[in-house]
Amino acid sequence: MPRMTWFSGIVVYILIWWTALFVVLPIGTRPDPEGDVTAGGWRGTPREARIGRKLLGTTLLAAVLWIGVWVVIDSHWISFRSGPFSLPDR
Repeated sequence: MPRMTWFSGIVVYILIWWTALFVVLPIGTRPDPEGDVTAGGWRGTPREARIGRKLLGTTLLAAVLWIGVWVVIDSHWISFRSGPFSLPDR
């Protein structure tokens, strides 16, 4: 019996993806100390954002983490029905 449906799998992946995005965004950014006001840039904005690479890296990182979460959820390693994480019987 599967414990993670396709819908909950997509929801978990999206949550992991957004969290991973905030981890990946600051990697490799170098701020522009002067900032080109004519180009709309502020002081401290990254010179080269490389957003395409960061989105690809986020997607790959989220996929690896999602597979790990899926393995843990579908296995019997952690269970809320029995074991130390379960609620006591009334």
